[in-house]
Amino acid sequence: MAYMQQIAHFLSGERDYTLIRGDTGPLVYPAAHVWIYTGLYHLTDRGQNILLAQQLFAAVYLAALAVVMACYTRARAPPYVFPMLVLSKRLHSVFVLRCFNDCFAALFLWLAIFFWQRRAWGAGALMCTLGLGVKMSLLLVLPAVGVVLLLGAGFETSLRLASMMALVQVLVAVPFLAHNPWGYLGRAFELSRQFMFKWTVNWRFVGEEVFLSRGLALALLSLHAVVLAGFITARWLKLARKPLSQIVTPILSGKSPFTQQEQRAISRDVTPRFIMTTILSANVVGLLFARSLHYQFYAYLAWSTPFLLWRSGVHPVFQYALWAIQEWAWNVYPSTPLSSGAVVGVLVLTVALVWTGARYDWEPRRAAPKNEAAMR
Repeated sequence: MAYMQQIAHFLSGERDYTLIRGDTGPLVYPAAHVWIYTGLYHLTDRGQNILLAQQLFAAVYLAALAVVMACYTRARAPPYVFPMLVLSKRLHSVFVLRCFNDCFAALFLWLAIFFWQRRAWGAGALMCTLGLGVKMSLLLVLPAVGVVLLLGAGFETSLRLASMMALVQVLVAVPFLAHNPWGYLGRAFELSRQFMFKWTVNWRFVGEEVFLSRGLALALLSLHAVVLAGFITARWLKLARKPLSQIVTPILSGKSPFTQQEQRAISRDVTPRFIMTTILSANVVGLLFARSLHYQFYAYLAWSTPFLLWRSGVHPVFQYALWAIQEWAWNVYPSTPLSSGAVVGVLVLTVALVWTGARYDWEPRRAAPKNEAAMR
């Protein structure tokens, strides 16, 4: 209902993002959220037809689940993993009962993975930027997206796709950018937002004083940067078959770090499994060090964990045990020190297991031809 109040304010003619509000506060999502919920506003009689809204979100859930399963199949996931994709009570609540905008953001993210697995780089980039236009949570996967596009599509193509993604963000926000551009950017992509302790799912066990402290925020940001840098340099870029300096220096000069022959060899190794492991590992690393997770963030996690646990190589019984602990923890309301500790603990284990067990997903599949090696 809060979304609908904000949409009603928008439809009344307000275009200054800082002035669009509802009972729960100001509008804090990017412009694609506004357009999607404007459609829902009209379809559901200004949000009054709750049953129809839930039916529409059930359709979104089923569509997203179908895309997720297609992505798992493309990555050759074994059948025993699939039950974990459909048994989540919390995920059903996020989609069908709560009608959160995270449902659309998650759908777009999985559509992006779906298209990239089929080497439709432009379509995937479009889906990714549309998801980012719904909620800035997709910022967490952008480093991995950059690596996938660089290695899979090449330097020049990845630059064009990045420009397209930025242009889409501008186009969907034109009415708001024209009135108050800084107000729009400050609200839609507010990185310094102060979160409320009572809603946190992940850090309740540290206590309210620590949760609200600047020290925790800086520590999480620093750890996120360090772990992310480790994955980029020691895992995701291993397909490049080059030291980091030989990749970064040409890019800073506006040049491709790879010859045409090198690019073809690298691109062949950007497999559907590589794409999923890379993007989902970035997603889980980001969620681990998130300032605060709310229940709707499970839309980004629930379908990531089964795949990453499988790729880690641990026994299926242990995979199901960790999945069950995670599912239990996200269904405790309100969260407790025990449940929040379980949330963070499973995330830590997932990241650590992926780092050690999934490293072969990032290994070059083919030896570089001799003439390529001689050119280095």
